[in-house]
Amino acid sequence: MSEKKYTYEIDAVSFQLQEPYDFAWLTKLGVVFKVFDQQDSGNLSFGVEKEGQKFFVKFAGAKPLTFDGNPLDAVSRLIEAIPLYNELESKSLINLVSHFEVGTGYAAVFEWFAGECLHSHWLFAGEAKLSHPESPFYRYKHLSVEQRLASLDVIFSFHELVELQGYVAVDFYDGSILYDFANDETRICDIDFYRLKPTVNDLGENFWGSSRFKSPEEFILDAPIDEVTNVFNMGATAFVLLGGASDRSFAKWEASKAQYDVALRAVSLEREERFQSVAAFKLAWDEAGSI
Repeated sequence: MSEKKYTYEIDAVSFQLQEPYDFAWLTKLGVVFKVFDQQDSGNLSFGVEKEGQKFFVKFAGAKPLTFDGNPLDAVSRLIEAIPLYNELESKSLINLVSHFEVGTGYAAVFEWFAGECLHSHWLFAGEAKLSHPESPFYRYKHLSVEQRLASLDVIFSFHELVELQGYVAVDFYDGSILYDFANDETRICDIDFYRLKPTVNDLGENFWGSSRFKSPEEFILDAPIDEVTNVFNMGATAFVLLGGASDRSFAKWEASKAQYDVALRAVSLEREERFQSVAAFKLAWDEAGSI
């Protein structure tokens, strides 16, 4: 990775890149009030306000300090992701407003959602995520069980829609979850790696995703990635948001025993032992919640 750094100051934000880039196009979108420059995906994102409206701008084409890949690969990934936001459009998903080419790069503009990312690693890394009182994840974990169950319902319902539309979630983790604490509202973001079925693990151990959420097949080259994989992802999400994350003991679980049993079955290492669809998982989860 290059040691050269180029510093930019635009309106209220400053950030650094490995290579120079012209951001004149960005100021035409409005006043920049926030920057997200610590992503290893190669994307650089901004909060922009114009005439009282706020937008989230995701841009690929520059080279952030944390990115060691080719910016053109990031551009291709962002362009390929655009149809996903249209195909999987939902009130639970951040809303795509526009997208366009910018020089050698590409930008996608979304409606701003006043939620906080549950995996804000750029602000609360490591232990701070779990213990700092200002960490979004810490604050989320201190919501009532009822509030978190309602939040999970949004997540599970969205992925039932994903399944219904013939897609599978790839790289879904708590960094894909935004929570608005003022309004108790959950929204999904960053579905850029979701895929149409059928698909397989084409990267082996380095398949996209967080190890805290990935199923066994997401570490195995050529293994199927499908709705049964997503059942595991949803079960893992339940344990992260309602239990002890990788410690899946009942002692760390905060909801009912019936819901625990459903989540535990969902994260079975053997695919045939899991629910065979997200819809079946959610049905069992909902029934467990009514007991």
